[in-house]
Amino acid sequence: MQVHEFLRRYQEGERSFAHIDLSGASLSGVNLREIDLTGANLTGANLSWSFLSNAKLIGACLRRADLRSAGLAGANLSGANLSGANLAKADLRLACLEAADLNWAALPEADLGGANLQGVKSDKINLLGAKLDGAQLMGAELMEANLNRGSLVGANLTGANLREAHLVEANLRSAILSGVNLIEADLNGAQMRSANLTGADLHRAVLAGADLTEAVLDNADLSRVNLAGAYLLKASFKQALLLRANLQGVYLLRADLSEANLRSADLRKADLSGAYLMDAMLAEADLREACLIECRLIRTNLEGAQLTGCCIQNWQVQDVDLSKVDCRYVFTEFDYTAKVAANRFPVDRDFESGELGRQHPEESSIVEVCFAQSPNWEALVFTVRRVELESCELQLKVQFFESAGEQNLLRLSANRLVNGKILGDRILALYPDMLEKVLGKGAEILSLLGLAVARSSQEESATPQPAMLSQKEQLLRRQEIYQRMVRQISFILMSQTPDKFSESVQRLLDYLKQQGIPTEQIQKKVISQAIVQRAKQDAGFREQLLRWEKTASASVRCSMMGEAVRFAIALLWE
Repeated sequence: MQVHEFLRRYQEGERSFAHIDLSGASLSGVNLREIDLTGANLTGANLSWSFLSNAKLIGACLRRADLRSAGLAGANLSGANLSGANLAKADLRLACLEAADLNWAALPEADLGGANLQGVKSDKINLLGAKLDGAQLMGAELMEANLNRGSLVGANLTGANLREAHLVEANLRSAILSGVNLIEADLNGAQMRSANLTGADLHRAVLAGADLTEAVLDNADLSRVNLAGAYLLKASFKQALLLRANLQGVYLLRADLSEANLRSADLRKADLSGAYLMDAMLAEADLREACLIECRLIRTNLEGAQLTGCCIQNWQVQDVDLSKVDCRYVFTEFDYTAKVAANRFPVDRDFESGELGRQHPEESSIVEVCFAQSPNWEALVFTVRRVELESCELQLKVQFFESAGEQNLLRLSANRLVNGKILGDRILALYPDMLEKVLGKGAEILSLLGLAVARSSQEESATPQPAMLSQKEQLLRRQEIYQRMVRQISFILMSQTPDKFSESVQRLLDYLKQQGIPTEQIQKKVISQAIVQRAKQDAGFREQLLRWEKTASASVRCSMMGEAVRFAIALLWE
C-alpha cells in the first residue's frame, strides 16, 4: 500500500491496518493515534515526531526505525521488534513493551515512566538519561545497558539481568532489585536510597560514592565490590557476603551487619557508629582508623583483624575474642568539635601482642540494665550512686530508658571502660534493698531536700492536714499506695531469694497495715501467684523455696508473708 493511500484511509476514520507493509515509509510528524498496526512491517520507517499514543503495535517489526521524539504513550508494543531503532526522547509513558526486542536500541532521554518492560531483550540498549520511574522491568535482559544518569525511582527490576550495565549517577531510589544480576555493573555515585537489593548479585560491582541509605541488601553477594566513600546509613546487610569488599571511608552508621561475612574487607576509616555486628565475620578485615562509636559486637569474629587507631568510644563487646586482633593502640573518645578521635590508649606505648583481649573480653563504656517492672526513679538514682561510690572515680550517666511490655531497659554510660554485665547485675542486686529504704524514709529524704511540701494532687493538698481529707481523697490515696506497693512487691518477688524477700515484703505489708489498707488480697493473689509463676519457670528457685520451708524460723513462717509463701508452696505441690 502506498503511503498516501494509507494516510487517506486513516483520515477517513479507518484504524485497522494489521500486517500492513510500510517498510522504509516516511511518516514523520504524522498523527496516527489509536491506530492498529499489529504485525505491521515498519522496518527502517521514519516515524520521528509522529503521534502514536494508544496505538497497537503488537508484534510489529520496527527494526532500525526512526522514532525520535515520537509520542507512544500508552501504546502496546508487546513482542515488537525494535532492535537498532532510534527512540531518543520518545514518549513511552505507560506503554507496554513486554517481551519486546530492544537489542542495540537507542532511547536516550526517553520517557518510559510506568511502562511495562517485563522480559524485554535489550542487551547494550542505550537508555542514557532515560526516565523509567515506576517501570516494570521484571526479568528484563539489560546486559551492558547504558543507564547512566537514568531515573528508575520505584522501578521493579526483580530478577533482571544488568550484568556489566552502566548506571553511573542513576537514580534507583526505592527501586525493587531483588535477585537482580549486577555483576561488574558500574553504579558510581548512584542514588539508591531505600532500594531493595535482597539476594542481589553485585560481585565486583562498582558503587563508589553511591547512596544506599536505608537500603536492604540482605543475603546479597557484594564480594570484591567497591563501595569506597559510599553512604550506607541504616542499611541492612543481614547474611550478606562482603568478602574482600572495598569499604574504605564508607558511612555505615547504624547499619545492620548481623551474620554478614566481611572476611578480609577493607574498612579503613569507615564509620560504623551504632552499627550492629552480631555473629558477623570480620576475620582479617582492615579496620584501621575506623570509627566504632557505640558499635555492637556480639559473637563477632575478629581473628586477625587490624584495629590500630580505631575509636571504640562506648562500643559494646559481648562474647568476642580480642586476643587475636592486630592492634597497637585505640582511641577511647571522639572529639565532636574537632571531629577527630581522642584519648589514645595506651597513652605512651603500644599494646603488646594480645593485650587488648586481656583488658577484658566484655569491657565497654555502656551498662545495660533490664528491669521486670518499671523502676522507682528515686530508688534507682540512689542505687546508681551507691555503685559509683563502690568503684574508684566511676561516674555513670543515664543515656536511655525504654519501657516496652515486660521489658524496661535502662542504658547508662560510664566515664571509663567497665564490665557492663557485672555492673548491671550489681544494680539489680542493690535496687530492691534501696527501694525498701526509699519507701520507708521517703518523707525524711524529701524533708532534707526541702521538698516535703510538694505532694501529689491525688494524695494531699498543700494546705489541709491528713485528718481534714475527704473520704473520697482518702480512698484515692489508699488506692494509689496499694497499686504502688503491689508493683514493688512483684518486682522483689521476681528478683530476690525467699530468705531475703520474705523479710523485705513483710516490711511493705506492715507499712500497708499501718495505712489502714487490707493485705489479704495481696497475700492470696499477688504474692502467692507471683511465687508460683516464678517457681514454674525456674527450677533453682523451686529448690530455694523448699530450703526456706525447712530452715525458716517459726516467727517468719507464721508472719503474713510466711503464710503467703507456704500457701504458694502448697499450690505448687497440688
